[in-house]
Amino acid sequence: MNLPEQDVRRLGDELYEAWCARATVPALRERVPDIDIDDAYRIQLRMVQRRVDAGESIIGKKIGVTSKPVQDFLGVYQPDFGQLTSAMDCSDQPYVDLGRLIQPKAEAELAFVLKEDLAGPGISAMDVIRATDYVVPCFEIVDSRIHAWNIKIQDTVADNASCGVFVLGASRGDPLALDITLAGMVLEKNGELHSTSAGAAVQGSPASAVAWLANTLGRLGIPFRAGEVILSGSQSPLVEVADGDELVCTVGGLGSCRVQFRGRSAA
Repeated sequence: MNLPEQDVRRLGDELYEAWCARATVPALRERVPDIDIDDAYRIQLRMVQRRVDAGESIIGKKIGVTSKPVQDFLGVYQPDFGQLTSAMDCSDQPYVDLGRLIQPKAEAELAFVLKEDLAGPGISAMDVIRATDYVVPCFEIVDSRIHAWNIKIQDTVADNASCGVFVLGASRGDPLALDITLAGMVLEKNGELHSTSAGAAVQGSPASAVAWLANTLGRLGIPFRAGEVILSGSQSPLVEVADGDELVCTVGGLGSCRVQFRGRSAA
């Protein structure tokens, strides 16, 4: 932890204001060479608190940078996490409004909705499955307030793990009855096959990724709460999206999630 609290507030406010304005800022690591991951999470907390102060609520967590295709694209080779707010949930909307976003990219994954509190450390993948009410296929539309996605781990962590919005599918599954590690996922863009994958692409298993996050947050004194949504990490490469695009991801034995896009992003 290197940064004085005043710098943490300044940078967190800068990212919040960029989000409000649908604008980008230069990479933090290039302007603050000594910034470390602990500093970045402090900045993230400031940015998220600004959103909460403006009327949003925390409804879950997300795990980012878990699959090799996403790691290779971003040049970031360790997981991170961010916080999901009420304004990010687009599940009940007919389409995702790209006008809310800056430089969006979509990824398909599995979401866990919890029925019990879960507090690490010491949480296993099986603990996660037992504490889960249901799993659903979903899309996370990541976005970055950092110019041209010029990010390393410090930049994306500070920027709330590049959270944008998310869409949960209607198909709910019991993780005790579904092999989420081996279940295949097919991603289609505008009716054409885009990619295929399996749950094992995410840290060996989506449940293992969620357990990692529960343990990481547990060491910081932050539990998962019953009812929270946990996005377990992308099983697909990042997908460029534009006005009129439609994406569908289908998980074997579970069902599908469909998302349409309208409007034009800021980038």
